[in-house]
Amino acid sequence: MWIAWLLRILLIAVAVRAAWRFLGGLLEGARGRPTEPEESVPLVRDPVCGTYVVRARAVVLKQGARTEYFCSEQCRSRFEA
Repeated sequence: MWIAWLLRILLIAVAVRAAWRFLGGLLEGARGRPTEPEESVPLVRDPVCGTYVVRARAVVLKQGARTEYFCSEQCRSRFEA
């Protein structure tokens, strides 16, 4: 019998917490606080496999005035071959 009461109390606690979080989200949305957009990161496309890579982390191959960006050493080797 005490287990049934414990389960009821637990169920009520879970329902109250869910309602509290739901109402908190509604209030936060109603305030209309503008959110700052996240800073974007420029991506480059690997010409061999088509994977998009962050330019700062890409493997680079410079051929005269042209620069190619690769996701890995293997793709750069395949491009050179």
